[in-house]
Order: sequence, then structure tokens, then C-alpha cells
Amino acid sequence: MCNPGEPERREDTAAERLDAFTAHRPLLFSIAYRMLGSVMDAEDMIQEAFLRWLRAPAGEVASPKAYLTTTITRLCIDHLRSARVRREQYVGPWLPEPLLTASYPDIAETAAQRESISLAFLVMLERLEPVERAVFLLREVFDYDYAEIAPIVDKTPTNCRQIVRRARERIADERRRVEVPPERQEALIDAFLGACANGDLPGLLTLLADDITMWTDGGPHARAARRPIVGADRVARFSIGVTPRIPPGTTAHHVEINGQPGVVLYAGGEPHTAFVVDLVGDRIHRIWMVLNPDKLRHLPRGTALAS
Repeated sequence: MCNPGEPERREDTAAERLDAFTAHRPLLFSIAYRMLGSVMDAEDMIQEAFLRWLRAPAGEVASPKAYLTTTITRLCIDHLRSARVRREQYVGPWLPEPLLTASYPDIAETAAQRESISLAFLVMLERLEPVERAVFLLREVFDYDYAEIAPIVDKTPTNCRQIVRRARERIADERRRVEVPPERQEALIDAFLGACANGDLPGLLTLLADDITMWTDGGPHARAARRPIVGADRVARFSIGVTPRIPPGTTAHHVEINGQPGVVLYAGGEPHTAFVVDLVGDRIHRIWMVLNPDKLRHLPRGTALAS
């Protein structure tokens, strides 16, 4: 209800609500994907936020951006809490759903935003509780003031500042990335694939760092290592050993995955595997490989990617 003497706020039309939501949708997806590590879950949260936005009385909306940011963040926090048991019972290593950066041009406009969509960064965020993750992302990635963050997560600005400080300490070592030219990464990926296909163990070992770690996420549907594979010899032998399982006629497409050069393997036009690598010097230091078909369904078919 308006105060005496104040004009009553006009209800927005459906078209005006849609325009406002569309303008902020890239931001909402950017927050939701980083919070959840899932393209499809992020889209579900956005749909729910849209429905709530349409039903919200005009008197409750002082700022469309603030309302929508608060709504999407709280939805993601609730979703993470409900998904905790499923994550804990997940078969093998859990990796985020790979995101083709070109399909979301607004998701990584700054250096901090680009770093924060890497698979390594998103896996690291799993160390943080849902509210910690929200506060950390809003501050460190989206540059929100503590006074803006506080009402979103129902904390004081001082509490939010303390949360960010603790989160920084927990993930400090994981944020030290050295940029490597994309063409160098692509060349090493090609060499890796070639050595695996040819069964060239000595050649493959020259590409891998001694302390390399490989994560393979097959979930309950695809055969994959149930634990991270550590060490050059183990990674090389595993990679060569599983290569014959790849269906005949599989094609490899170089794409940018989560802000890094990567590859999607297509079998019969359908995505079969997506992976990226992290380099230290001229050697592969980490491999992130997603084979779970449930996490690849959102990727375009091979024919669409080729066109």
C-alpha cells in the first residue's frame, strides 16, 4: 500500500516484464551456472525465476536487477542444498557440465569472469557451502558491494566480508593459473589424441607432466575411472587403454569449453566426450574429461557444430 500523498505505482505490463527479464537474463545465467555447474539446472532456475518475476507485485520490485539477482541466487542456494546427497552419492568424480563459451558470449566479459568458468575453478567451488559460494561469486566475480550482497543472502555486510576472506583462504592455491596461448593448447591436445590413437606410450609420456592428474566423469551411464588418476605413466596407460572403446567414425571438434581450448568427440553426430587440459610449461598437467551423456545433452549435434 502506498503512503498518503504518494502516487500508486503502476503495474508493469507483461511485455515490460518480459523486456526487463530478457535484459538481465545473461547475468542470471552467469550466476546460476557458476553456482550449480550445470547448464540444464541453471536454465531450470532461470525459468523458475521468470515465473516468480511475472507474479511479483510492482510494490515489491524497487529494482528489477536486484529482485532478479536475489531470486536466482536464493533458488540456486536451495537447489544446492537439496542436491547435496545426490552429489555425495555420485558415481566417480563429479565434474561440471561443459559449456561451449561461444554459445554464451556474455558469460566471460572480464578476466575474473573468464577464470571463474574454468572447470578447475568450478570444481574448486565445490569446497564451499552454498551461501559461501554465493557470497564469494557475487563479490569476486560480479563485483557486488558487501552492502548489496547482504540482503540477498540474509547476512550482514560484516558477515559477508568474513565469508569472502575465509573462501579466499580455502581456494587460494587453485587460483594461480598461467595463461598459455590457445594454439599451443590445441597442438598439445592433437598430439595427445594422436598418441592415444596410435598406442604410442613413449610419445604420450613426453606430453604429460610427471604429477599429472586426470578426472573422468562417466556418472552412472558411461565407463570411466571411479577415482582421479595420478601420475604420467598411469594416465598414459589408461588413456591408451580406453581409446579402443571409442566408437568407429568418431570425429573430434576443437571448441572453446569453459573459456579454454578443448575438444568434443562426436559419435554418430551425438556428443560422446568433452575434455579440456591445463598446461604447466609445455606439458599437460591436468585433464578434465566428461563422458556422462546426461551432462552432454545440451551440446549441439556434430552436424550443427560443423556448420
